[in-house]
Amino acid sequence: MASARAMIERRRSSRVLIRIPVQLFTNDIHGEPVDRLAEAIAVSRNGALIRGTFEPVLGSRIEVLNGLSQEIQEFRVIRVTRGEESGIFELGLEMLYPTRSFWGVQFPDETL
Repeated sequence: MASARAMIERRRSSRVLIRIPVQLFTNDIHGEPVDRLAEAIAVSRNGALIRGTFEPVLGSRIEVLNGLSQEIQEFRVIRVTRGEESGIFELGLEMLYPTRSFWGVQFPDETL
């Protein structure tokens, strides 16, 4: 297992701890549409850590609606862990087509 230091060094961009309401859109394992409210708790230009009541399949694609800007981006699920609360999951998501402005924040490693 990679050390915390190795994971930080591997990260492509800095993270910002934040609380942004999001809505997740995908299909479940039976092909049925899934639409869930959730919350982004950490974001970067390339991805996010999302907390919600949905446990997607690793590698699946999810559309995320930013509740503040109403913009939608497509992500891939790269990590799923159970939260401390029952029925809550933390999802590591990778943005498939990164944009600088999706989250509406300036990241610490960006120049003005």
